[in-house]
Amino acid sequence: MKTIYIFSFCLLYLFSCINLSAQYLNEVITKWENATSYTLDIADLMPAEHYEYRPTPEIMSFAEQLLHMTANMNWLGNSYLNANSHSVSELDSVSGKEDILTVLNEGFENAVMAFKNISIEELDDEVEFFAGPMTKRQIIHLMNDHLTHHRGQLIIYLRMKGIKPPRYVGW
Repeated sequence: MKTIYIFSFCLLYLFSCINLSAQYLNEVITKWENATSYTLDIADLMPAEHYEYRPTPEIMSFAEQLLHMTANMNWLGNSYLNANSHSVSELDSVSGKEDILTVLNEGFENAVMAFKNISIEELDDEVEFFAGPMTKRQIIHLMNDHLTHHRGQLIIYLRMKGIKPPRYVGW
């Protein structure tokens, strides 16, 4: 009888862990859908004539920040999460606010699609990364961290131009 209880407990525990992983993926997807609209709102607020604005000569312009964010999403998504995004080199010819907004939106759509297509089991798969082996879950966290870092810089650019950024959208 004791064995049945232990077995039942272990089985219940296993199912709860699987459910947590599924919940994690749903949370990631929701977060990235919200991040898409929030980031696009930020990008849209900056007038086209200020897309080449850079607070100091040695840092990226507003446009370069957006393209860098897109390139990172595409690179990590294509390389590690089986996304189907533009290659980084394809972004070299993109210029102008409308074209940048288009490829940025496509980058987000492809990232979200990659998150929707990844299986729970794949989250723990290790991939070779330049900083050492990482799980696909860690790649997702890296993508989010990188996006947040550069989006924060864009908010400063807006404020330096006297533009009030949109209200923060979190989870």
